[in-house]
Amino acid sequence: MEKTFEGALKDLEIIVKELESGNIPLENAITKYTEAMQLVKFCSDSLNKATEQINKTVLDNGELKEFNIKEEGE
Repeated sequence: MEKTFEGALKDLEIIVKELESGNIPLENAITKYTEAMQLVKFCSDSLNKATEQINKTVLDNGELKEFNIKEEGE
């Protein structure tokens, strides 16, 4: 089964709670920390990919156009 952003985020939350509890042996904590960092990278990459997809819109003629949101006062 392919990993999803939501699934990775849920797994990351579980690991953080385990690490915060302080009731985990050092060796397991290191393994969990490494796993957490891999999940963080996966989530970050997923968000970057989603941002790239959102920032492009397709015009009627099929051309891609950058999508920019103007902030108030610009």
